[in-house]
Amino acid sequence: MLPANTAKATDGYASRREIFGWAMFDFANQAYTLLIITVVFGELFTTVIVGDRGDNFRLANFLWSLALAISYLMVVITAPLCGAVMDYWAEKKRFLLISYLATVVTTGMLYFVEPGYVVIGLLLIVLSNYAYSMGESFIASFLPELGPPQSLGKISGFGWALGYIGGLFAAGFTLVVLGEASEDNFERIRWVGPFAAGFFLITAIPTFLWLKERGTPQPRGVSYRHIALNRVTTTFHELRYFKDLTVFLISLLFSMAGVYIIIAFAFIYGAQVIGWDESVRNIMFIIVQITAAAGALGFGWIQDQLGAKRTYQMTLALWVLAIIAIWATPEVTQWVNGRFDLQWQAQYVFLVVGCLAGLSLGSSQSASRALVGLFSPLAKSAEFFGFWGLANKLAGVLGIVMLGVLQTLIGLQASILLCVALFVIAMLICARVNERRGREAALAWEANSQSNNNNANEAPLPL
Repeated sequence: MLPANTAKATDGYASRREIFGWAMFDFANQAYTLLIITVVFGELFTTVIVGDRGDNFRLANFLWSLALAISYLMVVITAPLCGAVMDYWAEKKRFLLISYLATVVTTGMLYFVEPGYVVIGLLLIVLSNYAYSMGESFIASFLPELGPPQSLGKISGFGWALGYIGGLFAAGFTLVVLGEASEDNFERIRWVGPFAAGFFLITAIPTFLWLKERGTPQPRGVSYRHIALNRVTTTFHELRYFKDLTVFLISLLFSMAGVYIIIAFAFIYGAQVIGWDESVRNIMFIIVQITAAAGALGFGWIQDQLGAKRTYQMTLALWVLAIIAIWATPEVTQWVNGRFDLQWQAQYVFLVVGCLAGLSLGSSQSASRALVGLFSPLAKSAEFFGFWGLANKLAGVLGIVMLGVLQTLIGLQASILLCVALFVIAMLICARVNERRGREAALAWEANSQSNNNNANEAPLPL
């Protein structure tokens, strides 16, 4: 449900229809992140395309983590540069369209990845995940323009919740029509790439129909390269005036490292460590989507009541509990069975853990996006969300590589505890963030830029 105070466009903010169009991109792209990265293709790649080569899937898991890490590293290098150009020439929608079409094409081509085609599979995952991840930053950069600060939590939460509903629809089709990610079912499940691509292609159309480009383009005559490098260099120097945003991005680096590990390996963990049946995996599909949507909506409302920083820290504490539960599921199940003479199966206990992980997933991502929106001047929103994308994907590189290497040494189950350390570090760093001061810095930058009647993107900052 959309925030009541956005029923009509007021004070330059968006109407309900435009907010819905913006949120539909979350609905659409969830088919990629769920079906390709989190659940189906990740399991298909590790267990079928690469397979167990006598090492308990350790090589397969490492190659999967390598592909994701390379794509995230590409985002780290390019996201702030693209954000700078988007702000200067008011081309957010154009860049969003390019990333969207690139994701659709490369995802559809995953159909051609057969068992043993490891290099082609790696290349297509790198390209498709890069395009998807860039689009994730581009769509987020519209958030500060959609409503007043006191509504950004609800708006961001609505987008994430709608995204998980989109994932539920996509997962439902996959379960009913395509079946399990196995070698015996390969000829059907290989269509997961084209299906995810088609779902994204069609359901994102409202975004491009209704979402507005509010920026004012600056005069042409300079190259993309000059604008990108000049503005990003300037912004790096200016970040000292946005101290709370800088500290938060460092915290985000650690927290999202943990989140990306879970996104990339949760269902691989279920297959390799828990040993779940197809029916249980299918139920987990549904549980994670529903609880993640509830977490995004519920914590979006809490955020607007208690503040974004406090809500973000609450979600990190929830993550710590979820990771400990994930790690302990096999041992706890065995202990309970022995102590009380029961016959519980770890895969069913893991479903309960999935509820906790789902709540953590939706709420933490929504809270972090909204907090960056609060700290971003409107004239630099794309650029600052480029840095948000940089922090997110650098986190993905670090987290997934660390997990990929660690699991080759001590196995996947023990390695998952790395996430606990990452979330705790993120909480400690975030304690230094002052939400009110961060919001005031963004407003002061805007006011100073307007009063000097200069280029809003290049205005000097108040000391």
